[in-house]
Amino acid sequence: MTRLKKWGKRLRNLLIFIVLLVLFLEWWLNISPPKIKDTSAWELQRTEQAPDFYTIHNNWLRKNEYGLWEAYVEGKPFERGAILGNLAQELIVQQELYFVRQIKVLIPSDAFLYLLRYMVGFFNRNLDEFIPLEYQQEIYGETHFCSDEFNSIGSNYERILNYHAAHDIGHALKDYAVVGCTSFSTWEENSTDSNLIIGRNFDFYVGDDFAKDKIILFINPEEGYKLATITWGGFLGVVSGMNEKGLTVTLNAAKSGLPTSAKTPISIVARQILQYAKNIDEAFEIAQQYETFVSESLMIGSAEDGYTAIIEKSIDKIALYRSDSMSIICSNHYQSDSFQTDIDNQTNIQSSASNYRQIRTRNLLNEINEVDYLDAAKILRDKQGHQGKDIGFGNEKALNQLLGHHSVIFMPEKRLMWVSTAPYNLGEFVAYDLNQVFGLKEVPSRSLGIDSLLIPEDPFAASPEFQDYVAFRLLKKELTLLTANGTAYSEHDLTKAERIIELNPDYYHAYELAGNFYHSKELYSKAIAVYKEALTKEIATKTERTAIEEKLSIAKKANQKH
Repeated sequence: MTRLKKWGKRLRNLLIFIVLLVLFLEWWLNISPPKIKDTSAWELQRTEQAPDFYTIHNNWLRKNEYGLWEAYVEGKPFERGAILGNLAQELIVQQELYFVRQIKVLIPSDAFLYLLRYMVGFFNRNLDEFIPLEYQQEIYGETHFCSDEFNSIGSNYERILNYHAAHDIGHALKDYAVVGCTSFSTWEENSTDSNLIIGRNFDFYVGDDFAKDKIILFINPEEGYKLATITWGGFLGVVSGMNEKGLTVTLNAAKSGLPTSAKTPISIVARQILQYAKNIDEAFEIAQQYETFVSESLMIGSAEDGYTAIIEKSIDKIALYRSDSMSIICSNHYQSDSFQTDIDNQTNIQSSASNYRQIRTRNLLNEINEVDYLDAAKILRDKQGHQGKDIGFGNEKALNQLLGHHSVIFMPEKRLMWVSTAPYNLGEFVAYDLNQVFGLKEVPSRSLGIDSLLIPEDPFAASPEFQDYVAFRLLKKELTLLTANGTAYSEHDLTKAERIIELNPDYYHAYELAGNFYHSKELYSKAIAVYKEALTKEIATKTERTAIEEKLSIAKKANQKH
């Protein structure tokens, strides 16, 4: 009895310690929002002018006929955030729901998610110190309209602030399987009428739902230049954008080591550049002022300079890369002399899909005498490998991997930009004239898209091959679940494994998925056959090839024992 009392006392003391520890962590990891004297902007009432069309004074949000949301906000930082949060409150709530849902797909354990909250909280406990006060205020204004559903993760302000670092953390954690973005630019004799032209695919993937509601956000700040950015609800950083001076910024992840402490999210650095730089030198000067989480390339197009350059920024080094020709390409590795001997960069070139996409882009550009915006869209939509080889739909070696968030085309000297629409950047590209947008004196009565410059939908979107790809994506989820559910299977399940290959016959991953299913059901000879076939296809990365070779070896050994 005495022993039970002792253990009871120890258990009680342990529970008290855990409660006190949690309370301490809640206090210590708390990020306080900036102090705002006047929060009356939160009390403004939006007016619904029509379905999916809201206004607050001169600010507005509208969904156009192509499914893109167009928004305009102006004023001081906190007011801008509060007004945008009010206008787009449903989009912000929905986007966070999609984001958290995808996290739970990747991390299904509630216990680990709870632990992860404190891990991320500890890592980012000083995040606000690395974000300019202007953007803290803007973000804080927006967070008033977030959902309370996820308060267990953190306060509205803490969550949204951390989401601005999600791009960085995602690339760091997936360092050996980065989903690759591709950008390119041409100018002078390589472009129609010698106009500087830029194209980019942004392949940040957080599930299909996350890419549904893209926002073309036009910002007229109290300080700095007016700017346009392609974004989503709750995100005020920049991944793709252009300002009124014809300066553009696009981000491409590069290989780097894991970050060890909070630094400035790269999207915030890009936002600072877009708002306060008018040429490449000014952009580089701003980039030099910040320490960042991870390695990233910032491709900077400049109407003032008449060309495009790339700021290559790692966690401990920075360089400005200028092309020696009239074009430049940016995938996911560095090209400047400063990084020629960098081990991480060299490994990335040799083992990832980055260099393959760079070569494919160069070959496509070389086939065109003078690139115009229609040519740029065609390049961004390219789904094939070198020499037009069929490498399977969804392959990371393709420029269009059929999962990207958006594609965009810029013509900085004319202040024109084109933004892609669903599905998977195959829909129409809607054109916008920044001179027209920022010249408006009142809320426009219609969409700001320029009909005469609309880029038509890719015919592939209406093809049987695309329908097969959609079916492949759905069947992939189903077959993955069947693979995880023990050894029992039906004849119908076997047809699904065969069907996934039929739907995407040139894609190595289709054979790998079928092989995984066969192996889980102890059908080793079938697994061996499809793993072998997978190895004859164009495999995206060295890591993936090694993984398939190991699976083949395991299947062979199991077959011998069986």
